[in-house]
Amino acid sequence: MSNYHVEPAHRPQALSTQALKALRREPVEGMSRRQLLRLSLGAGMLLWLTEVTAGTIGFIWPALRSGFGAKIRIGTLDDVKLANANLPIAEGFPAYFSEARAFVVLVDPSRQEFLPGEDRTGEGTALNVRALYQRCPHLGCKPNPCQRNFWLECPCHGSRFDRLGIKAAGAQFGPAPRSMDRFAIEVDASGALTIDTSRITLGPLPIAVGQPGIIPPKSPTGCID
Repeated sequence: MSNYHVEPAHRPQALSTQALKALRREPVEGMSRRQLLRLSLGAGMLLWLTEVTAGTIGFIWPALRSGFGAKIRIGTLDDVKLANANLPIAEGFPAYFSEARAFVVLVDPSRQEFLPGEDRTGEGTALNVRALYQRCPHLGCKPNPCQRNFWLECPCHGSRFDRLGIKAAGAQFGPAPRSMDRFAIEVDASGALTIDTSRITLGPLPIAVGQPGIIPPKSPTGCID
């Protein structure tokens, strides 16, 4: 007697070609591995697009609202003096403007005006004004102008810069590797200064006190001594 026998087509043990096709046409209960994979890939792509969109908006938003990263109008030298009435701005003391994250400094105090022109390097001599980025080139702390010596002094690690942002060379003047960075600037025909905070030029290398290119401190002692 043979052991061979036929099972009904609806039984899993005997899936004919027609039965397999029928099963494929029937809806699968729950979620298949293919559906789960597609759902996971779709969710991953959506998350990535969300992050990219948020990052792009975060990058361009300051420029769209005319904040840091865009051009910021400061005004004339008289406007700067008025906004800092308690400081000796006319003598070349740095004036701070938080919206631009910059110190505005009169290059030559003997000329009491900003001169019309444009300076993409931020050196500023031809315009008689310089805009210094508020960050110390060492680790990013904010140097503070000292009214005693007219220098900028970093409270974090003691780096010191003259009033135009030039780093004093020597270990005793702190660890910053270069002078303070500068913003591109322009002065219109009325003498009003605009700072382009989207364009920054790295500051030059340190200069030894007593050498040309650095302004000696007005006092032998500073504000963080």
